[in-house]
Amino acid sequence: MRTLIRYLPLALLAAAWEAAARLHLVSSLALPPLTDVIGSWIELIRDGELLVNGLASLYRAAVGLALAVVVGALLGVMMAWFRPANTLLSPLVEIFYPLPKSALIPVTVIWLGFGDGSKILLIFLGCMLPVTIGAFNGARGSEQVLVWSARSMGASRLRMLWDVVLPSAMPELLNGIRTALALSFILLVSSELIVAQKGFGYLIGSLGANGSYDAMYAVVLTVAFLGFAADRLYLALTRRALAWRYDT
Repeated sequence: MRTLIRYLPLALLAAAWEAAARLHLVSSLALPPLTDVIGSWIELIRDGELLVNGLASLYRAAVGLALAVVVGALLGVMMAWFRPANTLLSPLVEIFYPLPKSALIPVTVIWLGFGDGSKILLIFLGCMLPVTIGAFNGARGSEQVLVWSARSMGASRLRMLWDVVLPSAMPELLNGIRTALALSFILLVSSELIVAQKGFGYLIGSLGANGSYDAMYAVVLTVAFLGFAADRLYLALTRRALAWRYDT
């Protein structure tokens, strides 16, 4: 019952969408009926067009995000734990964090062309910074009492990093990864709309240019659903990963 109540606004929005289009309160060109959008979605599935383009997009997003998580976590912990690394990297993070990540699209295309590489690089660069900042804040927020206790018992610096700092940094790091996950979808579709020959963004642009607005909306809703599903799955995994914090 709680789940039904929670997602009731989405059902009401869908009903309002259908009613507005059927009653011609909104132009069907601007907002096709939701039932027509669902029909177009089924056709895209049957044709295999949505699957082919979707797999291309998900591959780019997964690779770019995975690289961002690995590199960003390492950089964040290094910045928090080693002062020379913080001195060297902190100005770079401060400069590039506020930069609109979509501004890097032309740069990545110049470097790697119109293929998968430029999209993966864009997602990597854009998603790495939230992960880095999350890891940095988490590692810097490690409880000093635990650090001092480990040090007094003769633990090496590497052992303290592994047994004390990383577990303490995990909540902030996971929050940074969640931000990066949402950002990966934004950067993916943005780059594919401009410079791509396949993918969700390419499909949205080509369908819109051809006037197939119901199919275009179907792809947009597919991206929205995948982003929502990825976020819900990530939250479930996060709760399981942090269960130890609440079991003690």
